[in-house]
Amino acid sequence: MTASTRFGPAVPPPADSDSGFGELRGGNLGVRIATDAGEIDAAQALRFHVFYEEMGAVPSEAMARTRRDSDDFDVVADHLLVVDHAIGPGPEGVVGTYRLIRQTAAARVGRFYSADEYDIAPVTGFPGHVLELGRSCVHPGYRNRAVMQLLWRGIAAYVFLHRIDLMFGCASLPGTDPEALADELTWLYHNHLAPPALRPRALPHRYVEMRRRDPATLDARRIAASLPPLIKGYLRLGGFVGDGAVIDHAFNTTDVAVVVKTDLVTDKYYRHYERQVRDALD
Repeated sequence: MTASTRFGPAVPPPADSDSGFGELRGGNLGVRIATDAGEIDAAQALRFHVFYEEMGAVPSEAMARTRRDSDDFDVVADHLLVVDHAIGPGPEGVVGTYRLIRQTAAARVGRFYSADEYDIAPVTGFPGHVLELGRSCVHPGYRNRAVMQLLWRGIAAYVFLHRIDLMFGCASLPGTDPEALADELTWLYHNHLAPPALRPRALPHRYVEMRRRDPATLDARRIAASLPPLIKGYLRLGGFVGDGAVIDHAFNTTDVAVVVKTDLVTDKYYRHYERQVRDALD
């Protein structure tokens, strides 16, 4: 991920937003779209805690002062929230978040976030509705299967509501040394490379070669187990990676582009919840 050069306070959702699908519940936890500035602020505070305090990203002076991770895209994005109702139903209960940017929202900024790292022309030229996913994080005390499944349920509901055909974004591996991640990058390239028609490519001045090992020497089981949960989630949904990694020193990560066609989303994460989503909309 790369940080925008301008930062501001939390803002309310766009006035023309039609993004809500109600709330999907799992015990005390619920997943829904943020509805006011306070909830967006809570998501930004959680992002700051995870990305900067925990993972070692380098904040701008403004972010260090406000203790919020924010950029220009927050103004136009929809913010998916996991809320623990045992703590509270509003900002105080936010324990997970995902940022969702549709084409109409990206047009208001002039670009998608991932365009700072990748040539995404194959994605933006796709004949259908496109959604960019990013800024995913979960509070350390809630990193379990139930919360991750709830986030995916929320994404499935959003995809269904807005008839999204293609999802994409940048997913991160920890650290900025590509040699330390050589096995993972090589394995991703040789096993999950996107077809040419859908393949983002790292911008020339940021391109880092992913083919760093002989693929025949790799321990696929170990690598699959070592990948971050978010990347494994995309792959389980039939996702692909782009060509080239990108080093993001500000966030202390090595990024890969991920592309997921929603017609490849498994029954577990989409069709299984179709009726429940329709019920939530009634």
